[in-house]
Amino acid sequence: MVKGRHDRHGDTALDRLAREVARGMYGQGGPSVSRRGLLRTAGVGAMTLSSGGLLAACGTSGTKQTSDSCASKDLSAGEKELNWSNWPLYIDEKGKSLPTLEDFEAKTGISVTYNTDVNDNAQFFAKVRNQLGACESTGRDMFVLTDWMAAKMIGLGWVQELDMAAMPNVEANLVDTLREPDWDPGRKFSVPWQSGLTGIAYNAKVTGEVSSFEELVTRADLKGKISMLTEMGDTMGFMLRLTGADPSDFSDDEWGAALARLEEIVASGQVRRFTGNDYTGPLNKGDIAACEAWSGDVIAMQYDNPDIKFVVPEEGMALWSDNMMVPNKADHLGNAQELINYYYDPEVAAKVSAWVNYICPVEGTEEAMAQLDESLVGNPLIFPTSSDLEATFSFKNLDTKVREGYEKEFNQVIGA
Repeated sequence: MVKGRHDRHGDTALDRLAREVARGMYGQGGPSVSRRGLLRTAGVGAMTLSSGGLLAACGTSGTKQTSDSCASKDLSAGEKELNWSNWPLYIDEKGKSLPTLEDFEAKTGISVTYNTDVNDNAQFFAKVRNQLGACESTGRDMFVLTDWMAAKMIGLGWVQELDMAAMPNVEANLVDTLREPDWDPGRKFSVPWQSGLTGIAYNAKVTGEVSSFEELVTRADLKGKISMLTEMGDTMGFMLRLTGADPSDFSDDEWGAALARLEEIVASGQVRRFTGNDYTGPLNKGDIAACEAWSGDVIAMQYDNPDIKFVVPEEGMALWSDNMMVPNKADHLGNAQELINYYYDPEVAAKVSAWVNYICPVEGTEEAMAQLDESLVGNPLIFPTSSDLEATFSFKNLDTKVREGYEKEFNQVIGA
């Protein structure tokens, strides 16, 4: 069993994280307007991703570009507009309004078109790969993608370099643990939007607690009743842990052993399906008894269904970030940087964190949160300490061609 540092109560840091989620959104308090309250009406559970062709496209080689081969112009000075693509339910909302975004527009005069068209990294890659590979505009000035896909985009030369001097709040307030990812040293091309954790969720109405990933993939009573994620880093991170390897530093042979283990699990009929965000509907209904899941999604579900439980697996949890980036041929780099800088103001970040309930990457937000919702201050799922994160793991950064090879093998095993 993976152990974290024990706190004064004798619990491990991961035990503390699990206890917070098990409380079902930290008791009956919480922000008056939150992501939790809108989940049932936003149709997250109804989002069905056609993952086959999309994931296959993600493994297809793209045409590399450089700043010389694909130069971009910045028209921000004369065009006060910005087109931003993000994941659903990933910003503060109040009815049909987006308060922090509307405040940004009022303060800067920049008109923002906000799109929730990133439902899955592979799906989004399929939307934009042809344009970016050909050095053409995607019609977007900024998008938000998870670490591994951000690394892929950067490796292909498809995103513009950011000017940190134009974002003093980022320079001052980005948490230290996220400043130097090995796939983007110095954060030249990306800035974290939110971070999160991958663990296990189960529906207590249809099954008992699932305490480890080993249980999830072997328990006879769960055969044909579980789902796993189409995100290679999440799923294969756990497979590497199960076969004794380190997800952050593994060899080709260790990858092969982990992939073989996944192949055995799939062949056994244990997995009902591989999903993106669309595991939430079947889990809520009980069609899926347990699954690999993202912390923020499960927290949102618990607001309406207390039978949904989140478990910190004995193998630990995967830690990841979703990152803001400006693609090649986007015309409004300056406007995007102004937006990024705005969201790194701790008071603004607190308003977003109170709604989305993911890990906040902005230093000073916890103090600002005290003015909004004291029940969230000290919450380790939003403001984890270094000891809280001790037993988490991240997936290894891979060379573009190596990653594409691994993606192809992974997709073949999961039937994509």
